[in-house]
Amino acid sequence: MLERMGCGWLVLSETKRVVRWNVAAQTILAACDDSVDPPSDLSAALRCLIAGVPTHFVPGTLSWIVIRNGGDRPVIFDEEGVVTPDGSIILALLDRQARTGPNPQTLQKMFGLTRAETHLALRLARGDAPLEIAEHSQLSRTTIRTQLASLFAKTDTRRQAELVALLGRISVLP
Repeated sequence: MLERMGCGWLVLSETKRVVRWNVAAQTILAACDDSVDPPSDLSAALRCLIAGVPTHFVPGTLSWIVIRNGGDRPVIFDEEGVVTPDGSIILALLDRQARTGPNPQTLQKMFGLTRAETHLALRLARGDAPLEIAEHSQLSRTTIRTQLASLFAKTDTRRQAELVALLGRISVLP
C-alpha cells in the first residue's frame, strides 16, 4: 500500500546500513543520486539525501523523511512510541512530487465510468486543470464540463476538490 501512495520504506540495521527496501524507496533514492546501484549504494544514496540535515535515527524507531520540492533539504521527523523488537530502524520516504493515480479499472468498476470519464478523472488526479485537459485532448470546454458533471454525479461529489480528494484516497486500492 505504501508503494501505491508513492511511499518508499527502508529498514536500517543498528549500524544504519540499509538491509531491506521497497521499489519505491529505490526509485526515490535513485532520483536523488544518479549513481545508485542497489543494494550496495542505497546506504550511500540515503546519506547523500540527508547530508546536512541533523538526524538522530534511534534504533528501534520509525522516522519519516519528506523530500521537499525544488531540491530543498528533506524534512525528517521521528515517530515516538513505535518500537521494532530487533532494534532495526524503519525509514519511510515520502516524495512530495511523486504522483500515483487511481487504478483505471478500479475506477471504472467502482463508479461505472466510461473510458473518457476515467481519462478525465486520472488527469484531474494528476493535478491537471480542466482547461489544460481540453486543450491537450483537443476537446471543447463544453465536452470536458459535461464529462466533469457526469463524474460528479457518478462519484457523488459536488466540487472538483472533493473529487480529487476522493481519487487520492482511491489511489491506494489495487
